Amino acid sequence: MQLSEEEQEQVLHFARTLSGRPVGKEGKAFLDFVGCIEEDQLAQIATAIEEGCERIDSHEW
Repeated sequence: MQLSEEEQEQVLHFARTLSGRPVGKEGKAFLDFVGCIEEDQLAQIATAIEEGCERIDSHEW
């Protein structure tokens, strides 16, 4: 007996939860959003990440 495509997806999802590998969406699922954010907004996001996320505060904890 061969599993249907839906059943195969369910088995794959289950197996990934066992392996500890994060379960998420494939990159192609996000292609509909390409171009939704303006270039200047992307630059602001990148700047915020660089300024706020790339520093280590050894006294934080």
